[in-house]
Amino acid sequence: MKAEPYASARYLPFGDNALVVEFGNTISPAVNRKVIALSESIQEVGIQGVEELVGTYRSLLVRYDPLMTTCEQLVSRIKEIERKLKTSIVEREGKRVTFPVVYGGEYGPDLSYVARYHRLTEEQVVRLHSEVEYRVYMIGFVAGFPYLGEVADEIATPRHETPRLKVPAGSVGIAEKQTGAYPCETPGGWQIIGRTPLKLFNPHQQPPTLVEPGDIVKFEPISEMEFKTIEKAQPKPLHKE
Repeated sequence: MKAEPYASARYLPFGDNALVVEFGNTISPAVNRKVIALSESIQEVGIQGVEELVGTYRSLLVRYDPLMTTCEQLVSRIKEIERKLKTSIVEREGKRVTFPVVYGGEYGPDLSYVARYHRLTEEQVVRLHSEVEYRVYMIGFVAGFPYLGEVADEIATPRHETPRLKVPAGSVGIAEKQTGAYPCETPGGWQIIGRTPLKLFNPHQQPPTLVEPGDIVKFEPISEMEFKTIEKAQPKPLHKE
């Protein structure tokens, strides 16, 4: 656990039922820690009218019921909470999660492109991607998708100009300095270099996401046979009758 100085946030109305609390304009663990600390503090206090909190790399979206509170009242209440955080932030000890990944081939159709783009071998890309521990900065753009950072400069690669219509669940990709994994089949434009057999989102579990902001993820290369073994062992989704 470590403490660090706290910088004040900006409060920006977002439509008629939401507020954005913004911490600077850079992406860094220090800024992200402020977002997580404020989100957790608001949840602990339980402000009347607050319906949802959505953290990003550097801001917190606070969605509220305008029949129960006003934007001005909400800003005043959150600023009270923020003042208590200003002395320091004590970072929550995030859990460490290993994502087994089979790289390349049909599981990672863009691995060869990433290698050619950087004039590396596929093995070098895999090593550079899997030797780093990544911070979970946020969850989006679909439920359970972890935005992880940052990949080494040697493998940072732009998104596809035209997104794929279907990216399989579990696909592990790179987009510039970010990496992440798709929890379900969805359109997407990231460079897909591998796939994990882990289930990243289960609405019947609490919490429903495998990882949360502040957690640490490490990728571990595995074989296709190991992938299929782990995949079979994953819990099956529950269906309502």
